Amino acid sequence: MEKNWFFPPHDGIRLGDLADQIGAELLDATAADRAVRAVAPVYRAKAGDVCYMLSRKSREELQTCSATAIICDKAISSLVPDTIPVLLTAKPHTAFALAGTLLHERAMRPSYNTSERGVSPGAFVDSTARLEAGVEVEPMAVIGAGAEIGSGTRIAAGAMIGPGVRIGRDCTISAGVSILCALIGNNVIIHPGTRVGQDGFGYAPGPTGGMIKIVQVGRVIIQDHVEIGANTTIDRGTMDDTVIGEGTKIDNLVQIGHNVRIGRYCGIVSQVGIAGSAQIGDGVMIGGGVGVNGHTSIGSGAQIAAMSGVASDVPAGERYGGIPARPMRDFLRDVAEMALRSSERQKKKGGKDE
Repeated sequence: MEKNWFFPPHDGIRLGDLADQIGAELLDATAADRAVRAVAPVYRAKAGDVCYMLSRKSREELQTCSATAIICDKAISSLVPDTIPVLLTAKPHTAFALAGTLLHERAMRPSYNTSERGVSPGAFVDSTARLEAGVEVEPMAVIGAGAEIGSGTRIAAGAMIGPGVRIGRDCTISAGVSILCALIGNNVIIHPGTRVGQDGFGYAPGPTGGMIKIVQVGRVIIQDHVEIGANTTIDRGTMDDTVIGEGTKIDNLVQIGHNVRIGRYCGIVSQVGIAGSAQIGDGVMIGGGVGVNGHTSIGSGAQIAAMSGVASDVPAGERYGGIPARPMRDFLRDVAEMALRSSERQKKKGGKDE
């Protein structure tokens, strides 16, 4: 890859210091003073780069690797050439993530869109809004009446912060985001085009046909350290609140309906749709393209396989998959049985043709 000016390399961190900060053991102490500047994949890593290996599948890529160090666990450390120092850890994925945060701090949040700092004269900030010292507002952003924003938060170009919205400290609200009827904690990242706090989808049958809109007077509560991907939508509650728990990470293009409550430290992948009043516990992992029926409950620690349809409650700690979602062992058994029956039909059909 050509030089990447979007995310330039770090000025340099001593390999020994990097090892300490990511909780890894540097096996070759003589390499401690070498400088590490960037992360890279194994196959094209060069001097100054650090990379990681999770399995023996990367073995062939080592032939073209000239990294300053490779992060891996003990089981595969013997595969690394003697010329490349090893950063040994039982959790290489986590260690590599920590290395990335140190070497590429600018890439951890959406970047600035202009060279201006502070509140741009091209932004509109209502006279009744309250901004703590250190808030940055880029051109064409709108801060509504009575909104409150904490220090260190950046409101990017074209974002719209509605009346009465409260946003904590050290948040990044990216370009084109709109936030209404919401209370947002500290260290929250919201990526471009996301919509928070719009009406939930609620209608009642009309007396002469058609539908009557049900009023949506709840809020959206987003707790600390949440990250929300681009073009995701989070509806406000009907009468109660829609809640996103601390540390939860939500991918792009996710729809979260009114009154949904999502626990702490969940992971929700792209194109998931969660219907109104669903309850999701702590530490739940939901794969891409999953649909979650309204008023269902997914217990803490549960895992839902991609492209599944959750039509009823999922117990805590269980792994579910399929449509309708069921225990993974049952789903896999059903898939295997269908494949076997299909194979048998094909054999019978082939025999008749003969």
